[in-house]
Amino acid sequence: MARRGFFVTGTDTGVGKTVVACGIVRALRSGGLDIGAMKPIETGVTEAGPLDAMALQQAAGGTDTLDDVCPLRFALPAAPNVAASHEGASVDLLRIEEAFERLAARHDAMLVEGAGGLLVPTAEGSTMADLALRLGLALLVVVRAGLGTINHTRLTLAEAGRRGCRVAGVVISHGSAGISEADALNLGCLRDELGEQLLAEIPPLEQGEEASRYFDALSLERVIDCV
Repeated sequence: MARRGFFVTGTDTGVGKTVVACGIVRALRSGGLDIGAMKPIETGVTEAGPLDAMALQQAAGGTDTLDDVCPLRFALPAAPNVAASHEGASVDLLRIEEAFERLAARHDAMLVEGAGGLLVPTAEGSTMADLALRLGLALLVVVRAGLGTINHTRLTLAEAGRRGCRVAGVVISHGSAGISEADALNLGCLRDELGEQLLAEIPPLEQGEEASRYFDALSLERVIDCV
């Protein structure tokens, strides 16, 4: 069943999914949409807690329990199935779905941030793409600004289509570093290719700057309603 919201995936790990996800949630909430947020699986979790999930929890108003926002947490900074196996555990997809349903019942829309890229394995024989399909959410793909992004973006979008995932759009994330002239020209080619699929581009952010300013809440809500 199609659900209202986004499943945020990336062309790689560390591409800026959490910054983008928090920006989208804050933008939509400031525009009047009650959207909840979830990071169903977080790996590399230390004693400080699941930092990505905690950031999403606060972006969504801070009222949802962390156990629902992030039901599965593992210490090893690896793919979910690897991190779980390292602890003698497994990835319980039903537990994720139950937490998602509790959150979805309290909000008008949902944003779920995946771990790594689209084909990162979760449970045995399952991937992040399968999780997006299971939750009924359209993909929002976060891509790098640097060299290699054309290939990585094309591969991700092609695989999403092959698997039957709806794609809401693409966000380019510059991260904290600048790009070379060659990278800039390369990126221009990608922008032209994406056309209306490109929902936003996040430049390098200053310390404390929110990505929400680069998203138009009304445009995002229209995207949610059209996919």
